[in-house]
Amino acid sequence: QVQLVESGGGLVQAGGSLRLSCSATGRAFGAYTMGWFRQAPGKEREFVGTISWSPGRTFYADSVKGRFTISRDNAKDTVYLQMDSLRPEDSAVYYCAAVRIKVLPTLQDEYTFWGQGTQVTVSS
Repeated sequence: QVQLVESGGGLVQAGGSLRLSCSATGRAFGAYTMGWFRQAPGKEREFVGTISWSPGRTFYADSVKGRFTISRDNAKDTVYLQMDSLRPEDSAVYYCAAVRIKVLPTLQDEYTFWGQGTQVTVSS
C-alpha cells in the first residue's frame, strides 16, 4: 500500500508560480511511477504529467508543457509539481497518483493509488 498526501496548493495571481508536493508513505517509493492530474469544477479529471520511477523520465500534457515541471526526490519519498506562468484555467484540484513500474502512463485507470488532492486557484 502507498498513501499519498498533496500539499502546497493555494491562491496565486496569473503569471505566478506554485510548487505542489506529494509525500508518499509505504514501501519502495522509488519503484513507482508518479502522476499528476487535475479536476476543475464541472470538468473531467485530466492528466497533467508523469515521472517514471527511474531515471525520472517525464511526460506532460500539451496544456502545461513548458510551464510545469515534475521532479522527484526518492530519498524523501516525495514528488513535486513546479507550476510557473500560471493561468486562470489552471485552477483546479490537483491530485497525485502512483503506479508500480509503468512507463509514463497518462490514463487515470492506469494508476493504483491516489491522494486526496490540493486546491489551486489562479486569479486573473
